[in-house]
Amino acid sequence: MGQERVVSFPGGTVPAWPQVAEVLSHCGFPVTMRMIDGQLAFPEEQPSDSWTELRVGTLQGMVTIRRETDRVRIVTWGNADAALLQAWNALAWAFAEAGGGMVETLSAEEFRRQADLPALLRGA
Repeated sequence: MGQERVVSFPGGTVPAWPQVAEVLSHCGFPVTMRMIDGQLAFPEEQPSDSWTELRVGTLQGMVTIRRETDRVRIVTWGNADAALLQAWNALAWAFAEAGGGMVETLSAEEFRRQADLPALLRGA
């Protein structure tokens, strides 16, 4: 069983993956590509603009991202440890930050202040 965070984009446009990866990179939080739409990917590979599912690796573990028309669902294991939950939150924040989105009902800045994030991202 998994757990998910939904990041919605009022403008209706999900940010491109390179924008999200850049937000994380700028904060010193590395992510690597593992799978794109069910296919194994090289760590630095970029998904096409039409991707629907990504699996990205963080130092804490792997997180799944499912894209819909105007939102993404960030999914992790239901039994994820504290470090993986921080990575899960980091990805949700980065999508909201890159695309002006809302994590559940919180802006990126509100979510950053309230969520349990890796130390690198708490002061981003």
